[in-house]
Amino acid sequence: MKIRNAIRAGGLALAVIGTVAYSSGALAAEAKCKKPTTFKLAFNQTEAHPQFKAAVEFGKRLLAATSGCYTIKGYANETLGTQAAVVNNVADGSVDMAYLGGPVMESMNPDAIVFNLPYVFDSYEAQQAVFTDDSIVGEFKDSMIANKHIKVLALVYAGTRNVYTKKAVRNPADLTGQKIRVQQSDSQVKMIQLMGAVATPMGQGDVYSALQTGTLDGAENNETVFDALKHDEVAKFYNYTQHLMIPDYLIMNSDVLAKMPEADRKALLGLVPEIAKLANEGFYKEYIPVSIEAAKKKGATFVTDVDVAAFKAAVTPLVKESINNPVRQKLYDAVQAANAKFAKK
Repeated sequence: MKIRNAIRAGGLALAVIGTVAYSSGALAAEAKCKKPTTFKLAFNQTEAHPQFKAAVEFGKRLLAATSGCYTIKGYANETLGTQAAVVNNVADGSVDMAYLGGPVMESMNPDAIVFNLPYVFDSYEAQQAVFTDDSIVGEFKDSMIANKHIKVLALVYAGTRNVYTKKAVRNPADLTGQKIRVQQSDSQVKMIQLMGAVATPMGQGDVYSALQTGTLDGAENNETVFDALKHDEVAKFYNYTQHLMIPDYLIMNSDVLAKMPEADRKALLGLVPEIAKLANEGFYKEYIPVSIEAAKKKGATFVTDVDVAAFKAAVTPLVKESINNPVRQKLYDAVQAANAKFAKK
């Protein structure tokens, strides 16, 4: 399958440029700038990922919407550095834009923990109702402009994260003593510990070899990472604990954004909702099913009879202790309202 082959190829790519130079056709004829300003966008996954594909489309549409003045060039596979490094580069303006994982955002704005808590969202629909409502997340998106020079353009869907291991896991007791890689944040460490495992914070690029050598017994992530980074070769059981539905963030240096001419800035911001939707839908409609099928062909087992209620009960203390200020309480209450609105009858 072409998509699956692209995923494989993406894992080897050093960098992929996510933009298309305009030709001497209609766009060039209408261009108001001799040469477009190109924003660099950093990404830590492959070029086959729907978020990266959305960035490519963002570049094309921005070029057209600004009459040839601005476009976006994306770099996949951590070419511009790890997420921890890239967020600082966006802050200082040496990188213009990036996709950023939830735990890294939490290190920049601790109130982001609300969206990183286990089992906080009941459904994709509830999550998107919160993320697309600026009466809920508008202040949060602007909260780092003053001190970090970072503007959150969009919160995007990043799948549901589950635990994958070398043996089947159906309840917290099955995780006892297992060394599970987690993202590098305090909340993620505490979460895995409460789920019964030994938390091992680690960068994404080291996980495969750690699984292969036995330094790790497992990890937790969505199905696309499980397959795209070939973790399904060294941890054959993907267990549907369904413990996280954390977002990724599309961020931009706020000074770079502010310096754009008003019309071009409005054009960029106007494109963001459709680009976020493109990334979201590509993820759950296309990428996840393809990843599952590819992993199964390599011998992976998807364990569905997991006692999710037991895991949810185990992590309740983390949720309670984390909602500890008015900002977090307001965000948490909005999430719960969305969960209730979209609850399955």
